[in-house]
Amino acid sequence: MTLDTFSQKILRLLQLDARRSVQEISDQVGLSSTPCWRRIKDMEQSGIIQRYTALLDREKLGLHVCALAHIHLTRHTEGGVEQFEREIATCPEVTECYSTTGESDYILKIVAPDIKAYDTFLHERIFKIPAVAQVRTSVVLREIKFDTQLPL
Repeated sequence: MTLDTFSQKILRLLQLDARRSVQEISDQVGLSSTPCWRRIKDMEQSGIIQRYTALLDREKLGLHVCALAHIHLTRHTEGGVEQFEREIATCPEVTECYSTTGESDYILKIVAPDIKAYDTFLHERIFKIPAVAQVRTSVVLREIKFDTQLPL
């Protein structure tokens, strides 16, 4: 789907605040409400807009540790990879999972209340996955930039 200037403006506004009304968006974009609403619906149906969500403050929720786990697999067979990915998909502590090139097979972003809880998570969930050979962890000291907006 090719995005014209109006659709790009709509997406920029929704990325800033998805709770805006269609009327507010249409006023700022320069379209009437119905065409604006139709564009939003089309972008939802095409999958450009996947969902609407709330961004939460993990620190205020008691999740003080954020770690990046670099995972190396022993088995790169289809079964081993699929089993790893299925298991990771069930872990609420894992907020992001990327299959990567380079030294690691996967990089996971994991949140936990404290380092002890992180260690427990590693031992009870990650190390029990048969395909996992090694985990190297980088603990986040400070978050410099966190943004969910895509450049349009």
